[in-house]
Order: sequence, then structure tokens, then C-alpha cells
Amino acid sequence: MASKTDEAGRNVARSTASKATSKTAAKPETPGDSAKPPAKTSTSRQTTAEGARAGGQTTARKPASSRRKTSAKPAAGQKNAAAQRKSAARKPAASPALHHEQASSPATDSAETSGQTSSINGMQSARKLGENIERIEALGHRLVAAFREKAMPNPGVEGPGPDLVLTAANAWMKTLAEQPTRLIEQQVNYWGETLQNYSAAQRALTGMQGPADDGQPITDKRFKNPLWQTHPYFSYVRKQYLTNVRAFQDTMDELDLPDQVARRRVDWLTRQIVDMMSPTNFLATNPDALERAVETEGESLVRGLENLVRDVELNGGEMVVSLADREAFTVGENIGTAEGSVVYQTSLFELIQYKPTTDQVHATPMLIFPPWINKFYILDLKPQNSLIRWLVGQGHSLFVVSWKNPDAAYAEIGIDDYIAAYLDAMDKVRELTEQPKLNVVGYCIAGTTLSLTLALLNKLGDERVNSATLLTTLTDFSDHGEFTAYLHDDFVNGIVEEVERHGLMRAQLMSRTMSFLRANDLVWGPAIRSYMLGETPPAFDLLYWNGDSTNLPGRMALQYLRGLCQRNEFAGQGFEVMGRRVHLGDVATPLCAVACETDHIAPWSDCWRGVAAMGSADKTFILSESGHIAGIVNPPTKMKYGHYADGDGFDRGHDHWRESSTFTEGSWWPRWGDWLADRAGAMVPAREISGEISPAPGSYVHERAV
Repeated sequence: MASKTDEAGRNVARSTASKATSKTAAKPETPGDSAKPPAKTSTSRQTTAEGARAGGQTTARKPASSRRKTSAKPAAGQKNAAAQRKSAARKPAASPALHHEQASSPATDSAETSGQTSSINGMQSARKLGENIERIEALGHRLVAAFREKAMPNPGVEGPGPDLVLTAANAWMKTLAEQPTRLIEQQVNYWGETLQNYSAAQRALTGMQGPADDGQPITDKRFKNPLWQTHPYFSYVRKQYLTNVRAFQDTMDELDLPDQVARRRVDWLTRQIVDMMSPTNFLATNPDALERAVETEGESLVRGLENLVRDVELNGGEMVVSLADREAFTVGENIGTAEGSVVYQTSLFELIQYKPTTDQVHATPMLIFPPWINKFYILDLKPQNSLIRWLVGQGHSLFVVSWKNPDAAYAEIGIDDYIAAYLDAMDKVRELTEQPKLNVVGYCIAGTTLSLTLALLNKLGDERVNSATLLTTLTDFSDHGEFTAYLHDDFVNGIVEEVERHGLMRAQLMSRTMSFLRANDLVWGPAIRSYMLGETPPAFDLLYWNGDSTNLPGRMALQYLRGLCQRNEFAGQGFEVMGRRVHLGDVATPLCAVACETDHIAPWSDCWRGVAAMGSADKTFILSESGHIAGIVNPPTKMKYGHYADGDGFDRGHDHWRESSTFTEGSWWPRWGDWLADRAGAMVPAREISGEISPAPGSYVHERAV
């Protein structure tokens, strides 16, 4: 539908053209006028109309004196007319259209065509601009309405408390008082480099020389656009940003802080500020976004606003960028498709048994406990990288727990309830397979809870677990690593307020916390692509899973944060489970632990330290290349990441273990498969599924956090 601005332009054009025609008709005819080709009058009207469309203005008429001078040349006009009459008498009569073509010069034709094209393009641009303005207005109303849905903010989880800023300020004042020359020297260097950047940019902008090449290759993917090096403006912006970053980081590094906790918190805050202030995060200093906006005549910015409104509406007034296309995947249809059945269901979990794909299976069944902070189908994204399918193919009778996505009614569910669910699931597997023992696997926080369960079973003298595998599992929290900022009292107290308000640690808060550990990759980069470039989120299964988060019951979340993380009770004075106090040393089950080399959530050295303190006589440790997810979901067919194994015991520290271990190309799955086969018993006829409640992947996995 045409905009009001477009319609007004056409009305002005029609009015102006009509006046111009009337004036032409009223003008007295001169001898010279009769010889003029009709095309000139038509062109005059068209040009006037185009001027009206462009700005609503017409060309002023010439003064009367000028018109009289033009009309005072009848002789030339009469001679020209006579010559044309003689020529017409010698040639056959032509149609009016042909006469117009013959009378118009090539230059006139070109100008008229160019004018018509310009007029059409102008009208199309005006129409598109009007439509975009209408869309922006409607989206603006939706955005305001969506922001109104945002719950009252909780400053405790929005960022560190004022004590961190006060600590940094006090440290800076102390340094200024004790070593003023250090800070002055830093500032002088900063000023000098800033002036150099400005001078180089000024010379480049005035054409005296091109942008200065600092000789450093650009490895930061934020600055991969060539304009960051070749364009004087963007080159200056990039260099000055990097100068600011170095000055800020050098100042923070020089602060004399009271302890290592304060150092890590200040470093974390510094990274957040540095990443947030990157010029790529702002439209005026992002060449990719500006180029896209020009190419699409602003359409990319309108699409970006649509993406922003969608995200705010989906997240209850919170601005949380979508990492993947939510419509691209359906669990059970194009991901999480391994064949199986839900064979047991409680209020906290569903137990899935997978259909065997081999004629014989190992006698000892296997049960996997995935983390309840995410959905279990991370182990079954696609057939080619599905750990579930691979284990079934290795001849294991496989069962997997699918956890309930809790709501406020689960506020009082604690760690004891989850451990009771572990024992319940184990009992059901043993009942269905008629086996006294089973092999178990725990991933991430589910591995932490599995370790507590194993310690409890040892205390009770219960030998139902034949072997255990821990994937990226933390059990010794003496070093908080990158989570130091989040495990300080100011942030944990904020979570306590969240739990008191909602009964949950909501999925949105958990997801945001994890994302800001890698802000450029999981926050700012996706926001730029979605909101500035107007791109649709990618159809990427791993990112889709990452966005399919779950809530945590309030009581369980606080027990984990306070007792395990902050006070480190499991590795220290003991953690109470079902009325018994358990320690790391109580874990006596044969076990295999797998950690990942670049894991920022569960650093491998911390995973190793927990395993080293366990009381198991039979312990195996494997270190996979890559991170928390890619290092685990690493099928043998890809030969992408290798692994380390067979290190020299657990008595001389993780560095010695790493140095003494052997590196092997390719996935760790086959090595683990051999370890499992030795502990899975003899081969027996494959067990068919009986007592199906519903097909895999069940119903709990489809519940989205709200």
C-alpha cells in the first residue's frame, strides 16, 4: 500500500503539470513556435512533473524581457519552417510517433530516458522508504509493549556488587599514592599513541597518504572486513580501540589487589567492558552493517529490528539474542531421533530404553545421567555424531534419563531428591534387564551428583554400580576459575533473591551467565548478525540445543552453589546426602573420567584434581582436545580432535600426568569403548523393549522453560 508521503508527491506533481500545460496553452503563438517539434512541449511537462515529485518545486518562469528576446526571431523560424515543408513534400508522410522520433535528437532521447528512469527509481525508493517507516513505527510499538512485560530487575544478578568497583578504585588510589610515576608513564604513553593514531588518520583522510599499516596481521575475527585496514576512518577507529584496550588492561593489571579472588573478578569485569565497547557493536563504526544497510536500502536494519522485537517478546521483556533458528529443528523429527521407548516415568524423570541394533548385547546394562541444566539430546543430535547410537552399535543395552523441566511447583526439590531419582532409575534398569549390576555415566553436573551417589552407596555397602564414567565433571571446587565472579557472595545473594521470588533459578539467567563467559561468541557476535545485519539465526543443531535450556529447582540450585561450589564441602569437610556425610575419598567404584582441554566450564585440571582425590583403586583419565561439548561429542568418523591417555598416575599433579601421557589422533570413544567392554560382561541375546509408555524421545524433552 502506498504511503501518505508518496500520494502527496503525486498530487503535487499532477497539480504542477496541469499549471504548466495551462500556461503553455495561453501563450501567444509566434511564427517560430509553429515549427517547434511537439516533443519539446511534452518533455517540458514531464520535467516539471519530475521536479514536483522530487521536491514539490517547479522551475521559475523566465522574466518577460527574456521571453520577448526569444520571440523576436521570426525570420529564422520562417526559414526553418519553409525548409521543413519542402522536405516533407519530398518524403512520404510519417506517423506522429515516427515524426517524434525523427524530430528528437539522440541527446534529447537519452536525457528523456534518463529522466524517466530517475523518476521511476525515485518513486520506488520513496515508496520503499514509506513502507519501512510504517514497519518501524509498528515494530516500535511492539518493542515498547514487549519491554513492559519485563519483570522487576534484580540488581544482584545483573552484575557484580559495588564492592568490586570500590576494591578496584581503592587499589588505583593506592597505586597513585605509592607509585605515581607508573600511572603517569602509562598515561603519557596512551596520550602519545592516541595522537599518533589521530595524525595518521588526518593524513589519510586528506589524501596525503593511505592508512598507516601497523604491520600486525588482523587475527581478531571482529575486524575481518578489509575496510578496517584500507579505509582511513575505520582504520583509525580500530587502532584507537586497541589503544584504549591496552591502556585499560595495563592499568587494571598494575593494580595491587588484596587477593586472587579480587584479581579474577577485576579481570572478568575488565573483559566485559572491553568486549562491550568494541566498535563492531555500534552501527556507526561497523562497516559490515553499514554496507549491508546501503545495499538493501535500509531493509537490513528493519529486519534487524524485527529480530530484536521477536527476541524481546520471546523472553518476557528481556533482550536475549537467539543463537539458532527455533523453527529449524524438532526433537524426535530431525534431531534426537534414535529409536527407543519411554519405559518408566516419574514426576522428575522419564527413563528411555533404546532399541538394540546388534543381535547380541553385553550382559551388564548401561545407564546415562545427562545434566538437568540442559536436555539429554546433546548426545543424539544427528545420526553421524550421536553417542547414543554409537553405544547401541557397540552392543550395549542402553538406558538414558530425560529430566523434567521444573516449574515453580518444584521449588523445594533438592539434591537428595535427585540422588533418590538416580537410585530409582538404577533399580528400574536392573529390574528390566534382570541384572544385579549396571554401568553408569554422568555428564557435567550429573557427574557431580553421580559422584555423591557413588560415595553414598559405598557408605551403605551397596554394590549395584559395576563401573562409572564421569564426563567433564567437577567434584573439587577449590579453584573457581572463570566462575569466580559468579560464585562471590554478591552474585549468589542475587540468585537467592531470584529463588525467593520465582522458586527457581530460571533458565534465562543460567543461559545468560554461561554466555557471558564467551561474550564475543555467544552475545555480541550473534547480536550484530541478528540486529544490525538483519540475518536470520542459523539452523545449527548445537546452538539450538544450547538455547533449549531448563530451569533449576530453587532448593537444589542453592545447595549446589553454597555447599558444593562456595564451601567445597564434598572435597573438604563432607557434604550431607540423605542424612550421611560423604567425601570424595568415599568414591570407590572403578571409574573412567573424561575431561576436555579447552573446557571453560569444567577446566580439565580441576576435573583431574577431583578424580585424583577419589578412593577408587581402578581409575582411568582421558583428556580430549577441544571444549565442553565438542570434546565430548567427537565421533570417530570425523577424526577431528585427538586425546591424551595413559599418564603416569595421580600422585604428581596434572601437569606431570599430561607430560607423561600419550597423544592419539582421533576420538576417545573407541578407547572408552574398550574400557567399557572389559567391564560389561559376556554377550547375550539382544533385549527387546517391553512395556512402552511412549516412543522416544518422550514428553519431558519437549517442555520449554518459560
